[in-house]
Amino acid sequence: MEINWNKYIETNPKIMFGKPVIIGTRIPVDLILEKLSLGETTEQLLKSYPSINKESIYACLAFASESVRNEVVT
Repeated sequence: MEINWNKYIETNPKIMFGKPVIIGTRIPVDLILEKLSLGETTEQLLKSYPSINKESIYACLAFASESVRNEVVT
């Protein structure tokens, strides 16, 4: 399943200082990524943040993947 993250993530200087957030919320993408990296499951995130859905969580992953795709780490 390919997710178009543009449908779920926005950046707006008036919301969370322009950090990428899930549309319609003040939940930053980096928060979702951090919680996933710490082992939280999709189900736990959905319970903790009822204003998001599974697709928006996957959109955070797609956004992160696209963001670092062409980065060179030295």
